[in-house]
Amino acid sequence: MSTPRMAVPRYVTTAPHDVDLARARWRKSSYSGGANDCVEVAALGDRAAVRDSKDISRGPLLFSTATMRALVGGIANGSISER
Repeated sequence: MSTPRMAVPRYVTTAPHDVDLARARWRKSSYSGGANDCVEVAALGDRAAVRDSKDISRGPLLFSTATMRALVGGIANGSISER
């Protein structure tokens, strides 16, 4: 069974063509405990990139910094949680 594709909002892109990721400084959460099963984040000026640490060949998702702040804030305050 295939996973249905969802439309990507205009403020999130999977197309890294306009962003140079060669010098991105990827950070992994200190809560990962050294395991390779979390996401990594890189600050890119007015954007933030997020990638799967298990499969970096898939490429990152790019968010505006405002969207990334809202995402992290929503997770921290509990308004965004697992379903």
